[in-house]
Amino acid sequence: MASARAVRIGIVVHRWSALLSTVVLLVLCVTGLPLVFRDEIVGMLEPAAGQVGAPGKARADLDAMVAAARGPQGLFPGETVRWISFEQGRHEVWVALAPSYDAARRFDHVVRFDAATGHPNVVRLSRAAAPVSVLGVVLRLHTELLVGSTGEWVLFVMAVLLVVATVSGVVLYSPYMRRLDFGTVRSDRGKRIRWLDLHNLLGICTAVWVLGVGITGALNAVADPAYDRWRTAALAEALAPYVHEPMPKVTSSVEAAVRLAEAAMPGMRIRSVRYPDAELGSPHHYLVWAVGNTPLTSRLFAPVLVDARTGALVPVAAVPWHLKAIQLSRPLHFGDYGGLPLKLIWAALDILTIMVLATGIGLWFKRRPVLRESARLRRGGLQRR
Repeated sequence: MASARAVRIGIVVHRWSALLSTVVLLVLCVTGLPLVFRDEIVGMLEPAAGQVGAPGKARADLDAMVAAARGPQGLFPGETVRWISFEQGRHEVWVALAPSYDAARRFDHVVRFDAATGHPNVVRLSRAAAPVSVLGVVLRLHTELLVGSTGEWVLFVMAVLLVVATVSGVVLYSPYMRRLDFGTVRSDRGKRIRWLDLHNLLGICTAVWVLGVGITGALNAVADPAYDRWRTAALAEALAPYVHEPMPKVTSSVEAAVRLAEAAMPGMRIRSVRYPDAELGSPHHYLVWAVGNTPLTSRLFAPVLVDARTGALVPVAAVPWHLKAIQLSRPLHFGDYGGLPLKLIWAALDILTIMVLATGIGLWFKRRPVLRESARLRRGGLQRR
């Protein structure tokens, strides 16, 4: 059994690690709830998206889609292709265009093609600034607090504090409950005791899930800096022979590049293709991203470089194990790999965690009058002496 001193230390650690992170954690829990059902929400907002094309059909030719998007007779003649995305859930291929290579990213617009027929389905944007997506703002708030890389590091610290608060709470639960049956909520002892019992009960019931979400959240928070460091090193090595070559003005077949990447990455599917880009990819290559083809491995990614002038495959260093661990942590964090039943479980646990945080805040504010009254009684006792 823990000593009285160890219990006091545990209480202090639990109290302050929870208090320092509670507000941010409440934001994360509230924003995380709609993100669990992001696919379902998008499906309701865009019901036609899920009805386009049929799974299992052969994909139409990418070169023909690009020509339909920006060819002489296309929707946006002569524009620059930024990237191509394969939207598996919608059975669509998205081709992103810009008025010119130097145009600001906010002027990018997307033509959606039926993946099976290659016919244009929806032109999402014209030559205008992209509208703000509510889910996009929610995602940014959840992943970076709307302040970029600084927010990611803040979230890393908050995730560590969440893990500390959860572990210390589990340690404290045993001495607290040694004279009580599991699940006891003492409704006859006043509101503060009732909230404390409820806080402890909900906390112990969600502890394993919260630990998992906290650890994977910490990994996700450092994912972008870790990935950027690896990408810079890996691309620098692959691009060394191209240092003095200009960016190609005419590119080889993107369809052939994707077929080559598919053959080089068995057991994976192509997720996207970035055209030559000195800012976000390679100025000399198609940067093809492949992902795992199962729900759990769908977050495992690997890059393939294809020379945009010659169409030849260019070796790229393998993704290191620690980045693969971070990638695998993402579906575990969002619970989006097991279909709707798992999402409902994740949502229920998220709501219970919000209740844990809310009761914790309530206990803190109810503790202050108790402390003032104790101090007043102590001062009165000293005066009588």
